[in-house]
Amino acid sequence: MKSQLPKVLHPVAGQPMVSCVLQAARRAGVQQAVVVYGHGGELVPQSLQATFSDLSFARQEELNGTAKAVEAALPALSADCREVLVLCGDTPLLDGQTLQDFIDVHRCSAHQVSILSAVIDEPASYGRILRDPEGQVTGIVEAKDATAQQLAIKEVNSGIYLVQRDFLQWALPRIGCDNAQGEYYLPDIVGLAVEHDKGVGAVACADYTTTMGVNSRQELAVASQVLFRRKCHELMAQGVTIIDPERTCIEYNVQVGTDTTIYPNVYLERGTEVGHNCLIRQGCTLIASRLGDNCILKDGSYLEEASVGNSVSVGPYAHLRPGSQLDEHVKIGNFVEIKKSTIGAHSKVSHLTYIGDAQVGRDVNIGCGTITCNYDGFNKYRTVLEDGVFVGSDTQLVAPVRVGQGAMVGAGTTVTEDVPADSLVLSRVRQKVIGGWAARFRHQQNEKS
Repeated sequence: MKSQLPKVLHPVAGQPMVSCVLQAARRAGVQQAVVVYGHGGELVPQSLQATFSDLSFARQEELNGTAKAVEAALPALSADCREVLVLCGDTPLLDGQTLQDFIDVHRCSAHQVSILSAVIDEPASYGRILRDPEGQVTGIVEAKDATAQQLAIKEVNSGIYLVQRDFLQWALPRIGCDNAQGEYYLPDIVGLAVEHDKGVGAVACADYTTTMGVNSRQELAVASQVLFRRKCHELMAQGVTIIDPERTCIEYNVQVGTDTTIYPNVYLERGTEVGHNCLIRQGCTLIASRLGDNCILKDGSYLEEASVGNSVSVGPYAHLRPGSQLDEHVKIGNFVEIKKSTIGAHSKVSHLTYIGDAQVGRDVNIGCGTITCNYDGFNKYRTVLEDGVFVGSDTQLVAPVRVGQGAMVGAGTTVTEDVPADSLVLSRVRQKVIGGWAARFRHQQNEKS
């Protein structure tokens, strides 16, 4: 990955890839999870504990093979654990149903070891499943140790095993490191099981992509695309219209209501909630935001940690920053920025305006080019516009300031003091007309030239 971040923490479709694996395990009914991390991987437990409060962790002191990684985890297992499911933290496409089916097959067999395998046309660096003429599993050979004939095998080891605990504890100390890498390979338990007639089975998954490992940025991008596509198809099955699923990015924990339509190049992330019957046009981004029912987001709008009520129109090219709250039937127009402000019901901020650290009441109209001057270089101050206020274009509201209910602010005004209710405030210079001045000026300029 060419990164200082541990590989399993690289995000795929909005979450660390190891989180995808843990969620699949939980959906398959796994009761206890132990995450093994290596030297320098302390970020792994630090990152996961916030999301998975009941995880156990084991540190592999020496990175000398997968068998030693599993061996490090055994002491953390509960005493009543009888089966050990071994998963790889870099397989984010794994799903709970695939694991559940694998577990069910193992439990219906007499095998001590079951392997989740996959059939791939171009197996590349995956270990190959070896079978005898009767089709029984006889071992696994790593690609680096395989002969040319073995490399032609298309059934591969996914790295996922289900092993009876007693056999696993017996087998792990007996694994050696006589191989090209000088490492202790977990797949060697298969040979031990065969040698001691313990029973080994390989279960081929229906879709090999579910077991795909991620070892590069390119593969990370492919995995993200698959997960985004899965999420889009899940939402479409629930009654959401997505115009182009191949160009729509919706993270795993996003919720979208029925009869909502989503245009291409939309990104919904970090648990965003979208209501029913909304329209989200192309190029919009919603981060940890909430959108009510019957809302319209026009092209290029960006919402972060914002809350939007029902029947609100936003954009095009509007920016709702963290702490923005829009009540029902609000209109936010093009090139408007809202920051840490509440906009009351039926109010309008139609274009080219900045509203920051403000409380705006109901039925307020804010004209084009209005600015709340909320920062003096040291502190932020509040602006309050009470219900029914009308603000003319090109107005500056110098906070802290309050404009009373029903007051009107004339265009071009700089408001520096509180305005009483139902008043008109003006601060611009009175207009002066000098007849014929322009003609005389042009005449003087022409004579000079």
